Amino acid sequence: MKHSILRKPKGYKVIPEIIEKSAKGYADRIMSRIKRGGRWIDFTYKQTFNNIRKLASYLKEIGVNKGDFVALLSENRPEWGWGYFAIQWAGGVVIPLDARLTEVERRFLMDFAEVKHAICSLSYLDEMLENIKEIGLKTVICIDENDRTVSFGDIFKKYEEGIDMEDLQPDDLAEILFTSGTTGSPKGVMLTHRNIISDIEAVYQVIDIYEDDVFFSILPLHHVYECTVGFLAPAYIGATVAYASSLRPSTMLEELREIKPTVWLTVPLILEKIYQKILKEIENLPKPRKTIVSLLRAGSRLPIVGNIFKNALSKGIRSKLGLDRIKYLVSGGAALPTWVSKGLEGLGFPLIQGYGLSETSPILTMNPIHAPKNESVGLPLPGVEIKIIDPNEDGEGEIAARGPMVMKGYYKNEKATKEVFTEDGWFLTGDIGYIDEEGYLYITGRKKAVIIGKGGKNIYPEEIENKLLESPYIEEVLVFGAKNPNTGDEEVQALIYPNFDEVRILAKKQGRVPHDDFIYEVISSEVDRLSRELSPYKRIKRFALRYEEFPKTTTRKIKRHLFEGVFIEVGEKVKKTEH
Repeated sequence: MKHSILRKPKGYKVIPEIIEKSAKGYADRIMSRIKRGGRWIDFTYKQTFNNIRKLASYLKEIGVNKGDFVALLSENRPEWGWGYFAIQWAGGVVIPLDARLTEVERRFLMDFAEVKHAICSLSYLDEMLENIKEIGLKTVICIDENDRTVSFGDIFKKYEEGIDMEDLQPDDLAEILFTSGTTGSPKGVMLTHRNIISDIEAVYQVIDIYEDDVFFSILPLHHVYECTVGFLAPAYIGATVAYASSLRPSTMLEELREIKPTVWLTVPLILEKIYQKILKEIENLPKPRKTIVSLLRAGSRLPIVGNIFKNALSKGIRSKLGLDRIKYLVSGGAALPTWVSKGLEGLGFPLIQGYGLSETSPILTMNPIHAPKNESVGLPLPGVEIKIIDPNEDGEGEIAARGPMVMKGYYKNEKATKEVFTEDGWFLTGDIGYIDEEGYLYITGRKKAVIIGKGGKNIYPEEIENKLLESPYIEEVLVFGAKNPNTGDEEVQALIYPNFDEVRILAKKQGRVPHDDFIYEVISSEVDRLSRELSPYKRIKRFALRYEEFPKTTTRKIKRHLFEGVFIEVGEKVKKTEH
């Protein structure tokens, strides 16, 4: 099976063409919105384009030449996008920096990439000015008004109009994304204009999004998932992006209700929390209604009365969340647990799951809109080839990809580049999966995370984690293997961060005190209950409780590498972890 092609791509060659053409075709349409001082501030495509050209004029004036690297560091906001386009309009290469890294880590990456110019928001101005002394940074441009360096406002006043676009070619570098490593040789993903444009156009061909769509942006713009699909793709079609002014749940919910988006890019962890919140509300429904909901979630076909109730329930839930008009909830960044995807679909949420990596610009596969299998990550996009390397008897093996969106390589790291490409040009993703008879791709785990059991069986931690997360008393879980020093066997173990609110409610119902022993008792019971649905060799041998959230990446994935090889002693059951 293949995606149905809805329309032809526009044929742009380089990224700045997106804003140039959209400013002509959608001049007075709102490109971006953000709430400031209690009201929504709007920026049209024409305003944005004029600002970008002026910023590019200043970048040229301070000596930014074609191919020069310019760092970009800011919270999510419309001005981040202005900086992104302006750097490329002037011929530069964007180095988007992760706001969640420490100052030391960002400084190391900037020094490694020999960055000489930076654009930042006021929050990071002190850090960037310090880098003038620390790493020889030449210029710092601040998005916000200040009395220490030039601001966007100063630049807009200085130029009546901006410059023409630099002579760019499709294979010129557009940006370098540092995905990991802040010592030694970091992995800087080199993406060309061709890489990113090809991915945008592949998505454009198969998803029916148009200029009247409204996107809601909460994921970090420096990450390629949000940048390509949540920023550049809307600009490509002349749509509007509304940026959340805060990541506080109450603020996001309020702004969701005000914006009423049609497209929302999110990640599995957020969808899990939304679904668990819905389930909690369902628990308070009268018993007959609760029974119907249970049947819906199980995928049962109901008579017309049941369908009327389903539609009314779905409409009410979506209205409460501000998702009245939602066309697509797009899940990416990690595999979405099947129990979440089926549950949300059963309640009428329009869910689309895709798959990709920073190295692939990022989208490789996406569920077709008219025939989704959301337990899978969909079909290859137009122009993408997917195959399984060395499949086992179940058809599982490493996923390899080929296509115009696959990166040029890792910056200053030939060794790492050679490790991820085969001789005939296939990119090795490091993910394990299989392809069904209709061509849908399924992810079962990460190659590096696989636990080799005593009998030589492959055990995928993600499968066990998804099963345990079905418990209302488990908020987060990390399953990993470690050698038992007594037997030498690789054993399955887990660190579990409980849902303390639910545990306290249970303790109150039972007239108990929610101390450590009670928490351990509840979690132990849940682990035993859910493990019965797993093969014996996949069951957890030991676990420890964790009393704080796990450290996560910007796409809300737990940093698994921090816990590799840690053996959990039985006596550590209720101690706080050291990580």
